[in-house]
Amino acid sequence: MRILFMGTPEFAVASLKRLVEDGHEVCGVFTQPDKPKNRGMKMTFSPVKEYALSQNLTVYQPLKMRDGEALAIVEALRPELIVVAAYGRILPEEILNAPKYGSINVHSSLLPAYRGAAPINWAILDGLDETGVTIMYMAKELDAGDIIHAVKTPIDIDETAQELTLRLADLGAQALSETVDMLAAGTAVRTPQDHEKHTYAPMLSKALSPIDWTKSARQIHDQVRGLIPWPCANTVVGGKNVKVHKTAFGGETTAAPGTVVSAGKQGIEIACGDGRTLLITQLQGEGGKRMAAADYLRGHSVQVGV
Repeated sequence: MRILFMGTPEFAVASLKRLVEDGHEVCGVFTQPDKPKNRGMKMTFSPVKEYALSQNLTVYQPLKMRDGEALAIVEALRPELIVVAAYGRILPEEILNAPKYGSINVHSSLLPAYRGAAPINWAILDGLDETGVTIMYMAKELDAGDIIHAVKTPIDIDETAQELTLRLADLGAQALSETVDMLAAGTAVRTPQDHEKHTYAPMLSKALSPIDWTKSARQIHDQVRGLIPWPCANTVVGGKNVKVHKTAFGGETTAAPGTVVSAGKQGIEIACGDGRTLLITQLQGEGGKRMAAADYLRGHSVQVGV
């Protein structure tokens, strides 16, 4: 099938790669404009652009989607299908409706749950034990189109958002491959979403980072893994603000929430609001690198019982 692909981050690369490997004619790739990065402010390519160029695919990076330029490109390319995966731009209806088979999206949740920008993170932040990917027709309203294909997967209790993203990228690529085959065969079924049951997954911010130790150990554990790799959960330990990268469940305690119960080889054990403790096993001090909590303790004093 002749396909125009639109995507930007690493999550989208798996879907584009699968389309190439399946032998489809990828007539073009839309991705976000290059952006300056790090202290040197060097212009960097998106992961999708890097992969596309490695496959000699033509890359387009329109600054706007509604000034007619993007539509002109789409019309010139004459795709039979547009596939979108984490592109980061809202597409006007004239672009969505241009291809013969329409436009479909690879979304990393089980719609109608978690429409929006950060579905993977919020599934973990909310303590879900299951999520998945949905392939849907794109519509004017964000992530509200009819569902074609959905695949579920369990979430491990220690799995971070970064780890889950990698798994869902591969799962989405497989679901996309199956969906394109169904579209080509004429067997794809449209299932309208139950809009009354929709939930929203807004963009992350640093306002989500501070740990409230009056919450339960499970809630804090989910906060830590749900905010990896950004913006990361943070707390004050020994008078120093630290980013918390990894935690493990401890035991029971009568100490007040936020109290350091122990600090040693196993990590920094802190009391939570449900009478249980949580061990900080990996952290990062201000201006420092990510390290095991035991290594951090060698250079930083942390008083037990405070």
